[in-house]
Amino acid sequence: MISRVLTTTCALALTAGTAAADYTLHIIHINDLHSRIEPVSKYDSTCSAEDNAAGECFGGIARVVTQINALREELDGENVIVLDAGDQYQGSLIYTTYKGDVEAEFMEQIGFDVMAVGNHEFDDGDAGLRKLTDNVSFPVISGNLDVSSSNELAGQVENHTVLEVGGEKIAIVSALAVDTVETSSPSAAVIFTDEIESLSADVATLEAEGVNKIIALTHVGVTKDQQIAAAVDGLDAVVGGHSHTRFSNTEEGAMAYPTMVGDVPVVQAYAYSKYVGHLTLVFDDDGNVTSATGDTILLDASVEEDADTVARVAELAGPIEEMKTRIVAETTAPIEGDRTVCRAGECQMGTLVADAMLARVKDQGVEIAIQNGGGVRASIDAGEVTMGEVLTVLPFQNTLSTFEVTGEAIVAALENGVSQLEEGAGRFPQVAGMTFAIDPAAEAGSRISDVMVGDAPIDPAKVYGVVSNNYVRNGGDGYAMFVDANNAYDFGPDVADVLAEYIAANSPFAPYTDGRITVK
Repeated sequence: MISRVLTTTCALALTAGTAAADYTLHIIHINDLHSRIEPVSKYDSTCSAEDNAAGECFGGIARVVTQINALREELDGENVIVLDAGDQYQGSLIYTTYKGDVEAEFMEQIGFDVMAVGNHEFDDGDAGLRKLTDNVSFPVISGNLDVSSSNELAGQVENHTVLEVGGEKIAIVSALAVDTVETSSPSAAVIFTDEIESLSADVATLEAEGVNKIIALTHVGVTKDQQIAAAVDGLDAVVGGHSHTRFSNTEEGAMAYPTMVGDVPVVQAYAYSKYVGHLTLVFDDDGNVTSATGDTILLDASVEEDADTVARVAELAGPIEEMKTRIVAETTAPIEGDRTVCRAGECQMGTLVADAMLARVKDQGVEIAIQNGGGVRASIDAGEVTMGEVLTVLPFQNTLSTFEVTGEAIVAALENGVSQLEEGAGRFPQVAGMTFAIDPAAEAGSRISDVMVGDAPIDPAKVYGVVSNNYVRNGGDGYAMFVDANNAYDFGPDVADVLAEYIAANSPFAPYTDGRITVK
């Protein structure tokens, strides 16, 4: 049982020859900001100025600045580090317009101590991550990446780093999900190794150097984080990201903050700038954690936005404001696009996006649409729908892709799509023009049944016309069976434009699901 007694750092001032006092470390952390530089709604999409003024918005970088500064002031004189567990990139018009410059600017302003590489830092290839490392002064790390053969990244990403905090050495080790080669766009020169093996090796190296306080800052998801906490000897805490998991001691349905795996605390701070986490660790003089406490802090309207940051955000947003605020349609009810729904079964937003894609190319003989659930990034609230909201849902600038594959390949694609249900992976297939059933209890590779195209069972030998996005068509999210498809054309319109036009044509749009995906 872990002691809950906290010892203040003032006890560190002991005379020579006296046993060392307990050491308290405060870890302030965020993860998966996803370019939510402006405040967000309860649906994680960009919030309007009117709703923000009415106190209905959350987060935004100005509130992150306020909260981290407030914690630093509150903890003045104590041992504090500020960490980011990755995925600053991708998710708003700010990123689409400035391609990482803005995220780097505000991270530098906040003054992070260390950042883990997230998978979306590779969305614009190795050069996109290099832009980040060039524009921040703190270490950006990932221990299971070998970037030595990358022309852009050689020498830019270290395995780990050691901070000197209050006279003690605090090591930060890191790992990035190995399926980043499928979920983003690192070059072939970036070599991934197993997360647990890599972290174990780095911890052993650090312990051999006499470091006995080691924090894992990871971007692998909460399931893997818990596996890491159990498997990697010598870790004192795991501060994670990637799965956008809610940790809270007050919010219903959230994981406990921290969640203990043996003696190792595991934490995250959800995503989209909505929370800042604050983990307090107490170490004995042998470097063992004797207390792990804290919680996430919700950045609601009670957290005042930093005025200088608000002014800078307004300056940056000015050139895109007209496009962002343009009203494209109306909806009669909120359109559910939450990742926990769209990566586990049929969801309203996934159905809408798939229907929009199929409607756009149906006159070309295309019968089936497949949209990866991870490409759906937000919900939309009821009422007027702006282009900014549409681009928050589909921020990746993916283009419409049409191609031809056999029914056998389509079933294989569906099996791939449901192969990582337990992890909430983004490969989950949202579809149109077809129906299918899933048995989550079956082994991966044999979970799909009852596949129908229109009113007929799918024919494994028949060639079908399919529409998806260029990311999926080119093998993203594990859809390797589409890479060599026949008659592939990847240069259609932006999927966000297709969605906007479809909603407009069906405005006011009434969200729905119709049972096209059933879970046994």
